[in-house]
Amino acid sequence: MNFRIKSFISIFIISSFFISCEKEFDTVIDTQKPSYQVVSVSPKDSVIFNVNDSSLVVSIQFTQSSIINSVIAEIIDPAGKNYLGETLPLFDNGKSVNGDQSANDKIFSNKMFMKSNSLNGKYDLKFYTSDNTSPQKLVAWSTFKYRNGQSNTAPEISNALVEPDTVEVTNTINILTSLVVNDQNGLNDIDEVFFIVYRPDGTTSGNKVFLFDDGNLTLNGDQTAGDGIYSRIISVNQSNAKGTYRFEFQAIDRGGLISNIINYAVLIQ
Repeated sequence: MNFRIKSFISIFIISSFFISCEKEFDTVIDTQKPSYQVVSVSPKDSVIFNVNDSSLVVSIQFTQSSIINSVIAEIIDPAGKNYLGETLPLFDNGKSVNGDQSANDKIFSNKMFMKSNSLNGKYDLKFYTSDNTSPQKLVAWSTFKYRNGQSNTAPEISNALVEPDTVEVTNTINILTSLVVNDQNGLNDIDEVFFIVYRPDGTTSGNKVFLFDDGNLTLNGDQTAGDGIYSRIISVNQSNAKGTYRFEFQAIDRGGLISNIINYAVLIQ
């Protein structure tokens, strides 16, 4: 089975050295070997919403900081959006309002605030510095997992569609697949919507074919972004084995809860 998925893959290459630092954080990026190095970053583990104090201290420690002019952090939420809508300046000023314990201790900090309706899942932290020798550059990249404390319910899927679901293959034919997804925690809580294809002989590669609710009609066949209808266009041709395929549809939320399963039969002749 060789369903061809219509998609574009971009590869971005950054000419930097990536140096592991004893698992204190995920990645340190050092392009010019400056006189300072990253010692640790925070947070780097799990964070749970606290109704009494929703502040979260973001910090980064250096071996020395005499030539550092500024430090900022960018927080990317599980949906890939800038959580604050801007960067977060970090300070080594010893002020409690910034969550910095001691001035000039080479630890730069600031507070941000999480919310009870902030997305569950993995948040990316990107740390940037500017110094006397270079403009702003990325020096460390870390992640933490967030739980908003709200009760989480599994997503529900319905109205699975494969159109057409019976095709006589004489050349390449496009097939539209779609699915309606609901989640009591909101569509932002949806992490993955996909199907797995089982061949006529019952075997499968196990690969997930992801559906999208992005309004990209040309690429994915999705008409309206954010309406809960997830779509994907695939194609079949003469190389596909003839017989009845089974498409197994499912969705997973950011808390890891799994939806019901819908199976859909597709006949390739």
